[in-house]
Amino acid sequence: MTAFINNVYCVGRNYKLHAEELGNAVPEEPMIFLKPNHAVAALNGESLALPQGQGTIHFEGEIVIRAARDYTPGMSVNELVDHMALGIDFTLRDVQSVIKAKGHPWTAAKGFKNSAPLSAWLPFPGNKEVEQTPFTVMKNGTQVQRGQASDMIFSLQQIVDYIGQHYGLSEGDIVFTGTPEGVGPAEQGDTFELIWGEQSLGSCEIG
Repeated sequence: MTAFINNVYCVGRNYKLHAEELGNAVPEEPMIFLKPNHAVAALNGESLALPQGQGTIHFEGEIVIRAARDYTPGMSVNELVDHMALGIDFTLRDVQSVIKAKGHPWTAAKGFKNSAPLSAWLPFPGNKEVEQTPFTVMKNGTQVQRGQASDMIFSLQQIVDYIGQHYGLSEGDIVFTGTPEGVGPAEQGDTFELIWGEQSLGSCEIG
């Protein structure tokens, strides 16, 4: 599927253990930030160029959902979403630490080119199946992250309701739904593979 991508919403700190591993408080409502759609790239087995010389880059594997139509209050996530993918929210962690301390926006740490690579799209199988299916991030052939939607602090339904009511959701908008624990550094030469259940959806090498 070649999907038109409009807005790129991201949910921060949506897994309790991930918030704790970075020393962050667990949020009381969804923490939303944006990436430009120029941050999106394909996890198609090719080399992915990331910024160099700006400190540590961390990987954060996530479930990504795509809106098929305009959100209206009361709409279920099953009615709104047509496809899903897996993605990596690459983060300039040292840059983020500095701008967080200054109270500045996260764009410099989260919105750089290629910071939101996506796997192949799958038809959305329904909220229940997504909650029951684990996803895995492999780094250099070793599992580094494993999670599933049932572990989220805010469910897919809560996420789309919050974004739809506060910011709006329309066809082509995608949502990175948060990352489980296990994030860590990504360096030149590292390879990443994203697996949904037992199915490999995409991979890349850091160039």
